[in-house]
Amino acid sequence: MNNLMKEHWNEIYTWLETDELGWYEKVPEPSIKLLSRCNISKDEPILDLGAGASTFIDYLIDQGFKNIIAADISDSALNKLRERLGKEKASIVSWIEDDITRPIHIQDLRDVALWHDRAVLHFLLEEKQQQAYLSTLKKVIKKGGYVIIAAFSLKGAKKCSGLDVKNYDQNMLAKFLGEDFRMIEYFDYTYYMPSGEPRPYIYTLFQKKKV
Repeated sequence: MNNLMKEHWNEIYTWLETDELGWYEKVPEPSIKLLSRCNISKDEPILDLGAGASTFIDYLIDQGFKNIIAADISDSALNKLRERLGKEKASIVSWIEDDITRPIHIQDLRDVALWHDRAVLHFLLEEKQQQAYLSTLKKVIKKGGYVIIAAFSLKGAKKCSGLDVKNYDQNMLAKFLGEDFRMIEYFDYTYYMPSGEPRPYIYTLFQKKKV
């Protein structure tokens, strides 16, 4: 695990309240919109990568999904999410503290029906980090499974939380995933931070080909 990166995110989640985070969404509307396009049963595995203190987990629980996996490099982030959910709801979720660039536990998952990543991939600047992400994704997603990736668009910020980012458009993400995946939908989305500052994103939905 990249301990420097773990410490970086732990510090952020320790010192800021959830609704002060620069990526906090009260209702994750873009992710919900793309989820509605996916044909997923309630008991199939859904992985929220970089879950942080994401309200997407709350939505999944409220919709009756029963096989939810929250993964993050930051144990502070996961602890905050656990506390907010409360004991009963948190018990529905499987918790994984892991680094997607050096995965230990995530790579052991199988037959994941949905890989949800809002703002993880764009922090991976090195080719070996990106390839570790991609090889893990391909390994754990079942045939016919879905991938939601949201990243800073080409018009978006070049840094976030003191870190440089790689900006994407839908074509770059399609090329990154490769021919095993087909794009179902994409759209530009401007997220407004708690400060009111705009953050342009690209949201994409892919499906792993069955053949």
